[in-house]
Amino acid sequence: MDLQLKDKRALVTGASRGLGYAVALGLAREGCRVAVNSRDEAKISAAAGKIAAETGAQAIGLAGDVTDPDMPERLIGETVRTFGGLDILVTNAGGPPAGLFESFDETAWQKAIDLSLLSHVRLIRAALPHLKQSKSASVLTVTSYSVKQPIPNLVLSNSIRAATVGLTKSLALELGNQGIRFNSILPAWTETERVYELMSFRAKQNGTTVEEEITKQSKDSPLGRMGTPQEFANAAVFLLSPAASYITGVMLTVDGGMYKGTM
Repeated sequence: MDLQLKDKRALVTGASRGLGYAVALGLAREGCRVAVNSRDEAKISAAAGKIAAETGAQAIGLAGDVTDPDMPERLIGETVRTFGGLDILVTNAGGPPAGLFESFDETAWQKAIDLSLLSHVRLIRAALPHLKQSKSASVLTVTSYSVKQPIPNLVLSNSIRAATVGLTKSLALELGNQGIRFNSILPAWTETERVYELMSFRAKQNGTTVEEEITKQSKDSPLGRMGTPQEFANAAVFLLSPAASYITGVMLTVDGGMYKGTM
């Protein structure tokens, strides 16, 4: 299938590793020009270089912390200056820390809101003037299946990512008449660095090993394993592409069947 992504212009945040990197690489393989972002300048420059070398696509690395209120505008501006416009936006950021409700103070909650809600709000707000000029504008927010099925010890993520899903659905309804599609992917446990960090937290709590915790968690899936970043990216690239032009307002679980609900 031709996904019609050749020469589209994309910004992917949280993309030096894990899910964000896999999506940026997938877009570049389909011919997109991609800007990738993370906080670490050395890591994001290396990620952009790797994408360009592997795919032959134009890729630039933009360092910056998306929790900084001024950073989204700067990231969007640099992407548009480099590519001449913007067609695709992927709002992705690392998740809040693990822990129980009583372990977090007001400051921790505010940091989590900045990371897992307001970073999406600010990026989309900065991107809108440019997306309105695109003939195939598409936005993907990366959230978590925890918004449907809360995950133990992740109260910050469970709570705040649900607001981002509400934002995504609202914008799909509000801006569809301007030709901009909004979708979200709700990944479950996927083999990323962040998941290994969370498994380390569980292992310390339970007196087990990381490997034991991964094996235990994998049993939640009918497929008996965690997903890979590539499997997540395959779904994301399709949703972002003009080939999915009649799909908007979708909250897609890419979870190997871990979510047990029917809705």
